[in-house]
Amino acid sequence: MAAQTDGSGAWYSDSRPIMGTNIRTEIWAESPTLGLAAVEAVMTEMERINQLMSPYIQSSELSKINRLAAHSNVEISPELFDLLQLSIGLSSETQGAFDITYASVGYLYNYREKQRPDEQTIHQLLEAINYRHVVLNEEDKTIKFKHPKVKIDLGGIAKGHAVDNALAILTDMGIEHALVTAGGDTGLLGDRRGRPWKVGIRDPRHRDKQAVVIPLENIAMSTSGDYERYFEEDGKRFHHIISPQSGESSYEVQSVTIIGPKSTLNDGLSTAVFVLGVQKGIDLINQTRGYEAIILDNQRRLHYSKSFEAVNAEN
Repeated sequence: MAAQTDGSGAWYSDSRPIMGTNIRTEIWAESPTLGLAAVEAVMTEMERINQLMSPYIQSSELSKINRLAAHSNVEISPELFDLLQLSIGLSSETQGAFDITYASVGYLYNYREKQRPDEQTIHQLLEAINYRHVVLNEEDKTIKFKHPKVKIDLGGIAKGHAVDNALAILTDMGIEHALVTAGGDTGLLGDRRGRPWKVGIRDPRHRDKQAVVIPLENIAMSTSGDYERYFEEDGKRFHHIISPQSGESSYEVQSVTIIGPKSTLNDGLSTAVFVLGVQKGIDLINQTRGYEAIILDNQRRLHYSKSFEAVNAEN
């Protein structure tokens, strides 16, 4: 925990490993009591979401779904139900490019141990990847899988949801200037006390370099990149952004950044655009009001959605 003061208040910051990533927050508060409480509230919310939605925690609701939903209706919390409903809607809108059932194959990748499923296994499980296999019942808040091999993973949307929740909590506490980052997902409250926040997009091939730095305020930004979880084998990079169509890593781009008002949707859209590739991805974002995209393709060329193109032309 760190604090930087200027007389009328102070910045309070902290970072902790939660949700398989680094959670970081910077918060402006007029008193140490509020500042410290606000930082702790962010971290507590992140851990709550982790316990609810992690596929690696056996007691989580998500793990319970993956164990039972192929055999019976599973009653779940309204929060998780709503996020699953949003995920299925996003799958429909992106023609399946975003699909939480990618985990039906994706769970067999172990990036730390450099393990991946063979082609035969992928082929056998590929039909389990289809968001239409997930049946949600609004009336009793239950979920059921229509295919016995289905597994789901919210890695493409849960961190964005956690960031949105954390910002809502800070707003309720009276905080007006804050940054919350969960891996590639960043949400901003207000500006940085008279100047914009400067948020960087990491160069996918150089850990300590930024490909782009953008001044932002009171908005959110999410980046999906092929450098977050990966291993290399025979010169080929196997990373965690799996194409639902192939069950293998997507390769047309190296990173996708989405800027828009909600981290949850930014998070899901960045995954979808990564899978769709440059042209289809840009087309999708150009049709999504209030959201913009920056794509770095596999030739390391930058591509922008319409509004960014206009700004670059002016500059």
